Amino acid sequence: MALIRIGAHEPRVAPTAWVARSASVIGRVELAAHSSVWYGCTLRADNDLIRIGEGSNVQDGSVLHTDPGFVLDIGAGVTVGHQCMLHGCTIGDGSLVGIQSVILNGARIGRHCLVGAGSLVTKGKAFPDGSMIMGRPARLVRALSLEEIEGLAQSAAGYVRHAERHRTQAALVEPGAG
Repeated sequence: MALIRIGAHEPRVAPTAWVARSASVIGRVELAAHSSVWYGCTLRADNDLIRIGEGSNVQDGSVLHTDPGFVLDIGAGVTVGHQCMLHGCTIGDGSLVGIQSVILNGARIGRHCLVGAGSLVTKGKAFPDGSMIMGRPARLVRALSLEEIEGLAQSAAGYVRHAERHRTQAALVEPGAG
């Protein structure tokens, strides 16, 4: 993993957080307990703060960045799917951002929301708690059921377990070994 200081700002990583070896975490990034940043991710907080909440996961290939005045704030128990692009936005507790979604500056996703794969949430757009959000540009499709909201929580909890397995079992292998 690359933890990189920019000037006086360096990443703060909780002891129980896990960052993959190929991820880059740069500048004013805060990773809370049991959060995880997966292979090939870049979290670049050279303009403003990136905060990843407790038990949240940022999956493989995602890029998170900020502009001055646009903090990127991911709540607790959030799943950010593979290859997402998040820029200066807020994601509420217990939400899931689907694979290859893009969420832009000032956008606000409520608590317990599902952003469908490939969605584009434009600058400054806001969605209430419990929303299913889909499309390019994204729109509110309907309210999530309690069962669907529970599924979001299970996704995040599963990634806490996956991260612990990678922390304790992942090892580099030399070519031809084994």
